[in-house]
Amino acid sequence: MPDAPFQPFETLLDRQTALDILREATAGADDGELFLERRRAEALVYDDGRLKTASYDAAEGFGLRAVRGEVAGYAHSTDISEASLRRASETARLAVGDGGGTLADAPNPTNTRLYTDADPINSAAFPVKIDTLREIDAFARGLDARVVQVSAQIAASLQEVEILRPDGQSLRDTRPMTRVNVSVIVEQDGRRESGSAGGGGRVGLDGLLDPADWQAKTREALRIATVNLDAVPAPAGVMDVVLGPGWPGILLHEAIGHGLEGDFNRKGSSAFAGLMGSRIAAPGVTVLDDGTIPDRRGSLTIDDEGTPSGKNTLIEDGILVGYMQDRQNARLMGVAPTGNGRRESYAHTPMPRMTNTYMLGGDSEPGDILADLKDGIYAVGFGGGQVDITNGKFVFSCTEAYRVENGKVGAPVKGATLIGDGATALQQIRGIGNDMALDPGMGNCGKAGQWVPVGVGQPTLMIGGLTVGGSAA
Repeated sequence: MPDAPFQPFETLLDRQTALDILREATAGADDGELFLERRRAEALVYDDGRLKTASYDAAEGFGLRAVRGEVAGYAHSTDISEASLRRASETARLAVGDGGGTLADAPNPTNTRLYTDADPINSAAFPVKIDTLREIDAFARGLDARVVQVSAQIAASLQEVEILRPDGQSLRDTRPMTRVNVSVIVEQDGRRESGSAGGGGRVGLDGLLDPADWQAKTREALRIATVNLDAVPAPAGVMDVVLGPGWPGILLHEAIGHGLEGDFNRKGSSAFAGLMGSRIAAPGVTVLDDGTIPDRRGSLTIDDEGTPSGKNTLIEDGILVGYMQDRQNARLMGVAPTGNGRRESYAHTPMPRMTNTYMLGGDSEPGDILADLKDGIYAVGFGGGQVDITNGKFVFSCTEAYRVENGKVGAPVKGATLIGDGATALQQIRGIGNDMALDPGMGNCGKAGQWVPVGVGQPTLMIGGLTVGGSAA
């Protein structure tokens, strides 16, 4: 049975009392808010022919923040009560000191709705989910006799937030999230390889439980696994690399996107600090962060400070034109918030974060870009990676990649890593395809210990002079 909507000022707190406490905490501050949240999540994992995990989590709480200059006082609690709120107010108030600030203008309201507010956990009955997982397992094993293990996951969550500001403005958002993942392991001649596929977004489970959807995911996971059965050791050296469309945009997200978040640039720790208005990328490179795409994993009707999400251009035709901002950092830099103030939960303070970050497509046919690659790697899928924000240096491992010689795509390669730095990679983009695609909805982003869902995307790209780490002699 669906749970009642989260209405903290009707069931847990008196709204006027909460507003009075918030005003006491933020008197003389530059900004602040009371962030209330309830989150529920369900995850089912079917592994090796049996239901391995069935979990349901529920949590709620509040965070109270008072901001003065560069300092923010923050206190949070799982107990949404007047007594806890008063204790939190005393803690947050310490950041304000003697005051002297001027309260920032409230965010502009929005009537836009980018996703359903229906509860995705209850959009399908529990037995239907279990049956679907069994069907995925059977389907995968029936596709190829080499399949020796199947793991399938169905996950759904609902986050409900209400934000109260000292000026009395109140904003609400109900955020669904769903995802279906499939992983397979195949074995041939004693060699085992794996492949994974999945995705979802801020949608109900109905479409993801449609056989046409999960069968496509299963086939893709199997395809990747069987490709890797034939993979040879990756070459090593400096060479040109072509990146496929869609999910490979995770490299753009990590190597470039974090460096364009406002806080790193205000503090001078980003490789792009002080370069506003300068050419930082090859001509034709335009990068956006867009939280307004309906139903996407990284989209938000409002961010976690109440600012409506925006479609923000960061790089335009190679020129740096914008950073991503939350309210505090925007005020300190003398610019407008961009709707990028995000937090993992009520227990965390907001900071500038990406939503859906992608590069626009160009004019080149993907086949022509590959034909121009004389000696290099065609990277289609990525796994884990590491990035140093201060200099943009990155290391990414490829989950699906191919050797290319004289424009011909050859054998798949295994163990390839891409090494470089974001600032240099931007300048060395030599081809931009006309096939821009967004990822299937599986990204999570970490920053300062906080994790939030994000989206990425890009067209086929050729980048010159990346270092490829491999094991081939």
